[in-house]
Amino acid sequence: MLLRRFIITLVVMALVIAALGYGWWTHLQTQIAQFTAPKPAISVSAARSGELQWQSRLPAIGTLKALQGVDLTVESSGTVRDVLFRSGEKVELHQPIVQLDSEVEQATLATSEAERGLAQLEFERARSLVSRQALSKSEYDRLSAELQKSNTRVAQLKAILAKKRIIAPFAGTIGIRQVDVGDFVSSGTIIATLQDVSSLYVDFFLPEQSVPLLKLGQRVRFVVAAYPKESFEGEINAINPKVDNATRNVQIRAVLSNPDSKLLPGMFANLEVLLPEQALRVVVPETAITYTLYGNSVYVVNVKKDEQGQDVKDDKGQAFLQVERRFVETGERRDGQVVILKGLQKDEQVVTAGQLKLDNGAHVTIVDDKALLNSPTGK
Repeated sequence: MLLRRFIITLVVMALVIAALGYGWWTHLQTQIAQFTAPKPAISVSAARSGELQWQSRLPAIGTLKALQGVDLTVESSGTVRDVLFRSGEKVELHQPIVQLDSEVEQATLATSEAERGLAQLEFERARSLVSRQALSKSEYDRLSAELQKSNTRVAQLKAILAKKRIIAPFAGTIGIRQVDVGDFVSSGTIIATLQDVSSLYVDFFLPEQSVPLLKLGQRVRFVVAAYPKESFEGEINAINPKVDNATRNVQIRAVLSNPDSKLLPGMFANLEVLLPEQALRVVVPETAITYTLYGNSVYVVNVKKDEQGQDVKDDKGQAFLQVERRFVETGERRDGQVVILKGLQKDEQVVTAGQLKLDNGAHVTIVDDKALLNSPTGK
């Protein structure tokens, strides 16, 4: 009886071990099949490198400034008697802006003019007498000095009186007024800003290495946030003869016409200096570049070759595409394109989307961006 139970136990154990061994062997065969099966192609987007006539540019940021622009202020204190302009209007050269109360100065001037008249009469009488030797020379000199003193006093009072009337130093557009009739203003009080915006300056900075590339008259193209779809052009009319010690940058000034007064002083400008040099350059979409600490690279799509140099086909009969990671030297970037200075020729196909899934020699299939987003392998 015991022998029988023992034999049954051994048979059961053998069956269990055989079942486990068969299961392990089946799983091992499945894993081997998975690893040895060809990997599915990775969906990527690609574009061909092109060759363009590329004009080199120097990018910079700048600020617009008026051709002439000042904050109008008063030189002497007083009470505002009259405001002679409307906010935002265009004013002419020497047009009155503000009149301060000047009654005291006018009265003082009238007194000084009367004193000058008396001094003039006494001097004329003395000149007649001294010619007949009826007046001493010293008395004649005293009366002459009194007349000069009176003339100087009148001129001084007229200058003080003129400071009570603020006029436009140049033609332009005046801003919002900062004073009202009856306000007491002291010296230095701002009345309004006056800007001549018929032409504008664009001030910007470039590194000192760019100085040899700059010349007077070079064109400058820029855009402002107020008109993002419109570009404006000017030309360089001044280069600062000194490099800033702190930043090692040199200040550049360009001038442009502003006949419609669309641009305003103080606007931020994103600009480019157009250099005269033009050359054929290989360009690719900016998304094709992979930037790393080891250098910039692109994935170039090629057809796989067999040992005889023939094109390899995939299971669908299509050309077997694989990628080659190639390090390149990049240049300027503009309008979504990058100049390739070294490492790539024109008309080569490069991956523009899906690089994160790739490695050198990976099998790929090319789809457009919309298909890539909807593809399971493109996630």
